Amino acid sequence: MNFDFSDDAKALRDQARRFLDERAGAAVARKAMDGDAPYDAELWTSVVELGWTAARVPEAHGGIGLSAEEACVLAEEVGRSLIPVPFVSTLMATEALLLAGSEAQQARWLPGIADGSVIATIGWAEGDAASPATTRGVRAEGGRLSGTKVPVPDLQGARLAIVSAAGRDGPSLHLVDLEGPGITIEAAPTLDLVRRHGRLTLDGAAAEPLGDAAAFHAWLDRAAVLSAWEAIGTGTVAMEMAVAYAKERVAFGQKIGRYQGVKHKCADMYVKLELARAHAMHGAWAMATDAPELGQAAAAARVAALDALKFAAEENVQLHGGIGFTWESDCQFYYRRNRQIAFALGSRAWWADRLVRTLERRNARAA
Repeated sequence: MNFDFSDDAKALRDQARRFLDERAGAAVARKAMDGDAPYDAELWTSVVELGWTAARVPEAHGGIGLSAEEACVLAEEVGRSLIPVPFVSTLMATEALLLAGSEAQQARWLPGIADGSVIATIGWAEGDAASPATTRGVRAEGGRLSGTKVPVPDLQGARLAIVSAAGRDGPSLHLVDLEGPGITIEAAPTLDLVRRHGRLTLDGAAAEPLGDAAAFHAWLDRAAVLSAWEAIGTGTVAMEMAVAYAKERVAFGQKIGRYQGVKHKCADMYVKLELARAHAMHGAWAMATDAPELGQAAAAARVAALDALKFAAEENVQLHGGIGFTWESDCQFYYRRNRQIAFALGSRAWWADRLVRTLERRNARAA
């Protein structure tokens, strides 16, 4: 079985990397960090013109209709670049609509997502909750939602929010038009100063159910695969940055990359990232084919990717020595993004437990 990406997906990756190498990166991230805009509008226009927002949208709704493979490729390249646009949030919201949306819901929202006029986001977090299945803070009653979600990524530039709320059988998703009444949006500072977050307060806001509890968990697996690829992209650049510095920094008369302790750290980064990539490849295949083992593959991909990104981001700071801890150093961007991705879909511990449960069910069926 070949888990490698298709030639079309590889071509898309090459195109995306060329564009992002020219237009994004740490310098652009620093400019966004120092500014007040919720995202870079000029870069967002370019992303839309390249067709990335339309990638997963079916042709019937004005999109291109690409597969999950291409979505994973784009998530990785966006993760590499730190580009300050709401692409990952919109991509995850698109997956929710594709998975659980009715024909009417898809017809209303997908064309706008495809042409870039609708920025979408996902709101599951309720303060310091470690589990995405925690929905104590938002109540659904009579087609309306009340409560607070915070932090919500890319909220201040969004038109559509897909919000989790408690349902009869567990958490489920709801569509919220952010231009409707009963909605308050405020900035919510987080450690990631490039990807802006907000506080969404709902006071009887109109909402449409988007699938049931089973659809919520099915979406969560797909979002975990996309997040894993984003994490791998970010971790890979952190590793490349550390290796490049080790090749040029001189201490005690020779380049620090010649010291065994530094070599081992760089090698460990590579090994962890390649292990994560193998799990993420499995997840991308399971997502593209809707395989029964998607839950297992998604949980394994997220856990491995979080471990690899954390190690690479932290060791990048350490290998840079004192300069790595300063505001002027670009190391901070990868460390901050590491912390944001680690929180974005629930804690590593929650996903590790989810992985164990899927393996237990698989073993029970095989017994």
